[in-house]
Amino acid sequence: MRIRNATDPDLAAVAALIGDPSRAAIMVALMDGRALPAGELARRAGISPQTASAHLDRLFRGNLLAVEVQGRHHYFRLHDERVARLVEAMAALAPSPLTRTPAQRDAARTLRFARTCYGHLAGAMGVALTGAFRARGYLDEDDGNFIVTAAGGGWFNDFGIDLDRLRQERRPLTRRCLDWSERRHHLAGALGAAVAMRCFDLRWIARVRESRAVRLTDRGRDALRRELDLAF
Repeated sequence: MRIRNATDPDLAAVAALIGDPSRAAIMVALMDGRALPAGELARRAGISPQTASAHLDRLFRGNLLAVEVQGRHHYFRLHDERVARLVEAMAALAPSPLTRTPAQRDAARTLRFARTCYGHLAGAMGVALTGAFRARGYLDEDDGNFIVTAAGGGWFNDFGIDLDRLRQERRPLTRRCLDWSERRHHLAGALGAAVAMRCFDLRWIARVRESRAVRLTDRGRDALRRELDLAF
């Protein structure tokens, strides 16, 4: 048996942290980019608060989670976008979950239609939005990444997004993210998150309670048809 070379990255250590079903459920619950309290993460993972505390401590010590302390309350989030990209890449390779009940099938369908992925929109809606941006010449592609065109700069600014401010952020303005359910790329990066936030602000989309899924509102359906010729 080959022993791992001391100079090789210790992939097994990270895989072991995520490989536990309860810890994996915690990671997925945090994929929308928000910070959640330990009790909420325990409930979503279906484990006791005491068990969740031990799992959260391991994930924190493994640099996969960060914690925000507000008084007596601790709120956990993914450590950074690299961790979110890791979880999303693993989800693209993972087998689809079994849905046995009508409620489970409805939840899976809702999640596949639209969800937040570390702040940006994913699912069928996220992929369709990205396709519309490209079809209208607002986004182009160069060297495997999205770039904002001159026409796109005007449209995004008119939409209420300050591109100059976004370009000053540490994360890239645009990034391609492979959608695990659609198997196609959607827009990520600072611009992807800004588009999602603007859609929330305009009430085009709304969060689904206790899920990272989002739903398209009637106002949003009309606006997307008018602005981008998208029909859902």
